[in-house]
Amino acid sequence: MATREELKQAACAAIDRHSDELIAVSRDILEHPEPGYSEYRTARVVAEQFARLGVKFRPGLALTGLKGSVKGGGGNGPRVAVIGELDSLIVDGHPHAAGDTNAAHACGHHCQIGMMLGAVTGLMQPEVLSELSGEIVPFAVPAEEFIEVQRRLELRESGKIEFMGGKQELIKLGEFDDVDIAMMCHTASDMGAHSFAMGGTSNGHVVKYVRFTGRGAHAGAAPHLGVNALNAATFALQAINSNRELYRDQDTVRIHGIMTKGGEAVSAVPADVRLEWRVRSGTPEAVVRNSDIVDRCFRAGALAVGASVSITNIPGYLPMRHDQHLMDIFRQNAVGLFDENKVLVMPPSRNRGGSTDMGDLSHILPSIHPYTAGAEGPGHSSEYLITDYRQAVVNPAKLMAMAVIDLLADNATKARQVVSSFRPAMSRSAYLNFQRQRAEVLEYDGAGQG
Repeated sequence: MATREELKQAACAAIDRHSDELIAVSRDILEHPEPGYSEYRTARVVAEQFARLGVKFRPGLALTGLKGSVKGGGGNGPRVAVIGELDSLIVDGHPHAAGDTNAAHACGHHCQIGMMLGAVTGLMQPEVLSELSGEIVPFAVPAEEFIEVQRRLELRESGKIEFMGGKQELIKLGEFDDVDIAMMCHTASDMGAHSFAMGGTSNGHVVKYVRFTGRGAHAGAAPHLGVNALNAATFALQAINSNRELYRDQDTVRIHGIMTKGGEAVSAVPADVRLEWRVRSGTPEAVVRNSDIVDRCFRAGALAVGASVSITNIPGYLPMRHDQHLMDIFRQNAVGLFDENKVLVMPPSRNRGGSTDMGDLSHILPSIHPYTAGAEGPGHSSEYLITDYRQAVVNPAKLMAMAVIDLLADNATKARQVVSSFRPAMSRSAYLNFQRQRAEVLEYDGAGQG
């Protein structure tokens, strides 16, 4: 019977042998980016890799997701999901942006697929898999980036999805009901001298699709006959900025968005103006409080010019909760792979400001979402590039494989401890009820207020 360290050595050696292939898969996905809920080519790439590895899987989950199953040879035990995200962003000007859509992997999700496949490659070595009790669940999930809100609303209206984040939809579908532990790694460019970081938290958020409706008119000959919806939106954004003193520092508030339609022609008073907006905060309570402030500002803009406004509030993500037992396992393996001073452990209060639907999952089951170096440039920008694929793909694949070995070796003793000690913040049904309560459409007629 091999020791855990011998199993880790065997898994890491296999990952090293296949490192060029894993990096090639990541680079291929980089050159063919697809935004959320449209990652059909990317899903085919993953399906081909699963088939090559001999991984049994089910495709088409939440439109494009793929869920695999690899059973250990040591008997029954907990199920551990190793997650990679399929989707890209939309970033005009990125050197690897698709010419027709401007889709681009400016957040490193292409590397997540490579590292997920790498971890499974190491764990499926016969001498490793035979010693593991339980099941490895390689899971390629769609739509982590919460973008293209109007298109996703259309998918919702057609009944193809309910939730606009991939893990949200998969939770609703029950695809995590048979998962006991979840892990993934994310690339990062703000790591300083560190190679690997874990801990901290993320922002929760709510997403808003806002439509101001006015009345069109000739902008030169008869502007007095029109109601300028663009002015209504402008007033609303000024009102949001005027409320900054209400946003508490400890809540890590981020309020931002884009205008997706500002009118039809410069010669016409804009009658149809649309925004995609986001309210982020460090706790669900702060999200609700600050969301109400922003809704008030949108109504104020409509009132100011006599326009009407429709605010579609869409349930966003919850803050990340890292499981301490998983943190300890990852840290021990990371210190073994890197120098100790290359491994950063952030306190639970450290909020990176962004949001992830891994946060939603972490409220239901023990989860971890650490970061690996290997990228340069600001995230979500045209300058975000992976510059060290070994650090961005191969090393996190090794860390996840080693963590799974720690969890599932020795009759899955550690995994059973993680599961038994975990106290969920929400059950699946409570989570779905909470999110559905956030979904609402608010209508306000500024012209009808006296």
